[in-house]
Amino acid sequence: MDFISLRGARQHNLKNIDVDIPRNQLVILTGLSGSGKSTLAFDTLYAEGQRRYVESLSTYARQFLERLGKPDVDAIEGLSPAIAIEQRTAGHNPRSTVGTVTEVYDYLRLLFARIGVPHCHRCGHSITSQSVDQMVDRITSSPRDTKIIIFSPMVHNQPGSQKALINKLKRDGFARMRVDGDIVDLEDTDALSKNSTHSIDVVIDRLIRKTGLRNRLADSLELAMSLSEGRVLVDLYPPGAKTDALSLQFSEKAVCPSCGISYPEFEPAHFSFNSPHGACPACDGLGIDAHPSPNSDLQTCPECRGARLKPESSAVKIEGYRIHEVAGLAIDKALSFFRGLRLDGKKALIAEKIIQKLCERLEFLEDVGVGYLTLDRAAHSLSGGESQRIRLATQIGAKLTGVLYVLDEPSIGLHPRDNEKLLRILKRMRDLGNTLLVVEHDPETIMAADHVIDMGPGAGIHGGLIVFAGTPQALTMSDESLTGRYLSGRLAIPVPSGRRPGINKSITLEGACHNNLKNITVEFPLGCMICVTGVSGSGKSSLVIETLYRALCRHLHMSKTIAGRYEDIKGLDHIDKVINIDQSPIGKTPHSNPGTYTGVFNIIRDLFSKTPEARIRGYHAGRFSFNVKGGRCESCKGDGIVKIEMHFLPDIYVPCDVCHGRRYNRETLEVRYKGKNIAEVLDMTVNQAWTYFERLGGPIRHILQTLIDVGLGYLHLGQSAPTLSGGEAQRVKLARELGKRGTGRTLYILDEPTTGLHMEDINKLLMVLNRLVDKGNTVVVIEHNLDVIKTADHVIDLGPEGGDGGGYVLAAAPPEELAFQPASYTGAFLKKYLGIA
Repeated sequence: MDFISLRGARQHNLKNIDVDIPRNQLVILTGLSGSGKSTLAFDTLYAEGQRRYVESLSTYARQFLERLGKPDVDAIEGLSPAIAIEQRTAGHNPRSTVGTVTEVYDYLRLLFARIGVPHCHRCGHSITSQSVDQMVDRITSSPRDTKIIIFSPMVHNQPGSQKALINKLKRDGFARMRVDGDIVDLEDTDALSKNSTHSIDVVIDRLIRKTGLRNRLADSLELAMSLSEGRVLVDLYPPGAKTDALSLQFSEKAVCPSCGISYPEFEPAHFSFNSPHGACPACDGLGIDAHPSPNSDLQTCPECRGARLKPESSAVKIEGYRIHEVAGLAIDKALSFFRGLRLDGKKALIAEKIIQKLCERLEFLEDVGVGYLTLDRAAHSLSGGESQRIRLATQIGAKLTGVLYVLDEPSIGLHPRDNEKLLRILKRMRDLGNTLLVVEHDPETIMAADHVIDMGPGAGIHGGLIVFAGTPQALTMSDESLTGRYLSGRLAIPVPSGRRPGINKSITLEGACHNNLKNITVEFPLGCMICVTGVSGSGKSSLVIETLYRALCRHLHMSKTIAGRYEDIKGLDHIDKVINIDQSPIGKTPHSNPGTYTGVFNIIRDLFSKTPEARIRGYHAGRFSFNVKGGRCESCKGDGIVKIEMHFLPDIYVPCDVCHGRRYNRETLEVRYKGKNIAEVLDMTVNQAWTYFERLGGPIRHILQTLIDVGLGYLHLGQSAPTLSGGEAQRVKLARELGKRGTGRTLYILDEPTTGLHMEDINKLLMVLNRLVDKGNTVVVIEHNLDVIKTADHVIDLGPEGGDGGGYVLAAAPPEELAFQPASYTGAFLKKYLGIA
């Protein structure tokens, strides 16, 4: 079958749709936010693929089928095994890094275990082991008639008289020993000073090298090794030498010749900070101080100094690099390191396949636009877009065929320059014989697709239909498709007729050198919209979030957070508040939702408590809260859903068997306001609630209107926080801030607010942001979207590259001036959007 054929899909807001998705093609699923794209891609196609996979497993696994649930669809034919690559962050496990998630670190551990050169972590000497034959060859290469004395080390800097050891050596027939550098007869020695430390080496034999003594030398060396657990000391006195000897140290095991510390036979586990064999015992492999000082950020572990490994493991080197130093390289620098390795002999044969695998995976990571990330970067610190692209690179490395890949906006966080690399990757996966279904809003990605499905025509209950299905070129000619009209230029986000000059005041950050910032001074003019741009990894978040925002928090809000390094900050008296509207969840449990977060649910509970039925029963507003006992369903504790641990699959949530997802007990649900109970109101979309509460006006209508203004009219009031995307969570936060009464002296910071937004929704978002600026506030936006950049009053462009190649200010000017900056990649792409030839 050449198509994945879907018939009668009714999941969530889908309107009983039929659609054919061509196999082995790059298919883009687009449309307004909330139009049903994710429902079709993830909640229908991927969910059914997952369910069928479980159905093929053992009887034990099939018991979970009923809990997984079947999507509300009549039939799906031609469905391939499905893999979802979403734009969620990579969890909060501090042990997960870019290297471990992509398995690059696994190959790195294997490489160091097989060809790494151990060094003593105390004195720095290289550690080598030798066979008896190698030792004999080394000794007999000295001049003829050389005096040879072999010692077996017994004690190294230990206190006490050592009487028991001396008596044992006498009984075993040994005649001499070296004590603290001097050779003495055992017969004349009873005990040593018990108040001092001593080093004792037993003299095994005294040999003058002559022909035929090779076997006798080998026997003596083996005896010395058996006494001292594999370590041998040899002094050579060439002819004519009297006191100065050539001292050699040998070991059949890995032992430091100077310090006497023995080392294990290294295995990959010795380089794992997640294993007791390799993890630093002081910090348990986390690299941070287990007992930091109060009121301070986490400090580097004083024992391993952030290496996360035991000292003997972190002292193994390849070409002078320790494993944590290689992991500390950016992906593009690590790739250069491995390509530049020059190995020979046995090491080259051992390392060839490992290095090939390492380079392949690093190339994939560079191709998806994350070459600026270091391998030891914590996975939880990555953005949703970065996490998704890393998982995408991992899938490329797997080289699977015949798979349905479902992706959620892989272009998030990518500069237009890097988007071309991403498209090449997607097409490479397609050419392997896979089907790619990509939820996407980026115009370039849409136009590069083989097939486009546009959903709408509106959001929420007004969406769920197939508006268009066909080639990108045909989409641009469709009058029914809002997406097509934007792509063709018939609709467009307008370029402002003029740029706001601001209020003639600014905040100036001087000498910023956090992460890759190159001691830069940046001026942020107040009273206007500022866009901070640059290629991925150029230093935007380091400048705006980790330095500017944290510095302002410390000065304005007495925050204890540590800001990135800078010399000075000026202009603080011009603002009274700073607000970072980020993409972190509005809550981590089903108890959090847009209604509770914005405060509109408090008003709704008050309304229900004032109904005649509630007054008769003596119900107060608390009765209508699902967070406390009384009115909520106690079976699910007001969640409405129950978490099911799937063991071998991601955990799932299913409706509560008692309240059937309504959160409340029967008595609470008997109270109605305008014909609806509290659960039915929570199930309303914001648009429906706006109409339902139309006559009330006041705060409730104001809050609902702000949610509509930021493009979230399709969300349900009671939609649980874990189901919201990062972009949706960010806009809920923005709506809450809009609902507050401002002072006109606030600085708002937003990191990629266009995430998950259609061109039409971006237009609405810009209207909201401009409303904030028109009231005298300042908005700083980190953004790659060229429609947003072209509408800014002032653009700060960082670069020129990501990682070490970034951190410079390329330009700080209005968009029209930025477009003519030759060093700016952003400016080059901006010309088209400004209508500049």
